[in-house]
Amino acid sequence: MSLRAVTRAVRDALGTLPPTVRAAPPLVACSGGADSVALAAAVRAVRNDARAAVVDHGLQDGSAAQAAATVERLAGLGVPAEVHAVRVEGSGGLEAAARRARYAALESARPHPDSPVLLGHTLDDQAETVLLGLGRGSGARSLAGMRVWQEPWLRPLLRLRRADTVAACAELGVEPWSDPHNSDPRFTRVRLRHEVLPLLEDVLAGGVAEALARTADQLREDTDLLDALAADLLATARAGDGLDCAVLAAAAPALRRRALRTWLGERGVTRLTAEHLLAADRLVTRQRDASGVALPGGCELHRAHGRLHVLPIGWPAGGPTAPRPRRDSPRVRR
Repeated sequence: MSLRAVTRAVRDALGTLPPTVRAAPPLVACSGGADSVALAAAVRAVRNDARAAVVDHGLQDGSAAQAAATVERLAGLGVPAEVHAVRVEGSGGLEAAARRARYAALESARPHPDSPVLLGHTLDDQAETVLLGLGRGSGARSLAGMRVWQEPWLRPLLRLRRADTVAACAELGVEPWSDPHNSDPRFTRVRLRHEVLPLLEDVLAGGVAEALARTADQLREDTDLLDALAADLLATARAGDGLDCAVLAAAAPALRRRALRTWLGERGVTRLTAEHLLAADRLVTRQRDASGVALPGGCELHRAHGRLHVLPIGWPAGGPTAPRPRRDSPRVRR
């Protein structure tokens, strides 16, 4: 019965995709764990052209052998698969670096430019994601959790529990791999899974994971509406390379800040904190021009002639319309 539920979820999710994506061969991301193995088997039952990608992060002894064993296990289920070895490096901690490397490998492994990449995230993963966002104070967008479809990523199992995929593997007669990292308390998500959520289930008499997933669904609807309204505001406020502060200041703060975040992201400003965004918002709503607000990446936000501009640090305070002073020109005292 569990395998049937997983297969039904996959069929329904694939059926909602845009026609060009639906026609392309799907790629399943498979770690060898219960979620991804059950997903791969279900996709194979629905699509004969399904393939799988096994990412070897190289973070554990014997990872190459484990990846090869997963490929062999998938072959027994009729799913052709290949191993993709990656290097885990960069900022943000081990989990974030591994995620970046994995997603980059999966994108490049797609058999067709329109191919969807199916991920085995379940309702339990969604609940953990919402709790992580809540603990970090990340705002509604983070609390909205993961989407079923966000090109090229498709998550068909977000309505199913982890127990369903374990039971599906038992029906298949397959012993999934148990990743040691999934029980390592050094990782925040692991402690949420094994300590925090069970405690919440006990204290609140059950149903917590489902409630967190419902919260994500509701917030996602609200966030989508606010994002659409903020996009309209941003289109109205655009003034050349800058933004018209008067237009922004007349809008509700929630829309104004969403528009600012989007606009700053377009200009390559990443890793924005709540403090950065509030400082930018104050610059918009003040009644006069001002010097810059420091932003990540060596940039500053300036207000000049009633407009916002993102400039490199050290640009003249008058903004992009102010000429740089000539070094050989004497200053005139008034």
